[in-house]
Amino acid sequence: MIDKETKHLVYVGLGNPGQKYRKTRHNIGFMVIDRFAEKHDWELKEVPRFQSKVAKGAFEDITAHLLEPAAYMNLSGHPLRKYLNYFHLGPDSVVVVTDDAALPFGEMRFRLLGSSGGHNGLKSVEQHLGTRNYARLRMGIAGKHYGQQPLEDYVLQDFSREETDELPNFIEQAASVLERLLTEDPERVMNDVNTKVKNKDDSEPTKTL
Repeated sequence: MIDKETKHLVYVGLGNPGQKYRKTRHNIGFMVIDRFAEKHDWELKEVPRFQSKVAKGAFEDITAHLLEPAAYMNLSGHPLRKYLNYFHLGPDSVVVVTDDAALPFGEMRFRLLGSSGGHNGLKSVEQHLGTRNYARLRMGIAGKHYGQQPLEDYVLQDFSREETDELPNFIEQAASVLERLLTEDPERVMNDVNTKVKNKDDSEPTKTL
């Protein structure tokens, strides 16, 4: 049973399960969760009950949950709903980390609510949570080859050589955002993360999968 006096944050990385997809652009959400776990020496373990890889740890009066659904991207919401139900947690505890082909590679946006923007993983999360009111950290994956092929092919390819060189720093920045959310006001974190792109189009993505 959850201690109601403790704050809980459920960090959910979106991606596709299996070695075939491990390094693809669509799996950057998993990469960020993996890095967070590595930094804090946590081990993500497969838990069949939740159809996910899971880790959990305490930061003073906050419990952080890490979740990587083992369902394919367009079914991501079902394992998340099962996890939240088990621990009696609501959508307000959720922070989803996902790829976003509407953002340039290396840019992040943090939102406390919003639409799925056509992203199949976010569509599934929204469907199973029954609300758009959950936080999401969107990781830009639109590199210089974006638009040269169908989107469904682009997101399922590995990062380019140039992107791979920059990827560790990008993932590290995202993991640091998740750490900040444990101790700082989400509005402040959002303002800091989004300041770098405040003069650019701030609309929700319309082309992601």
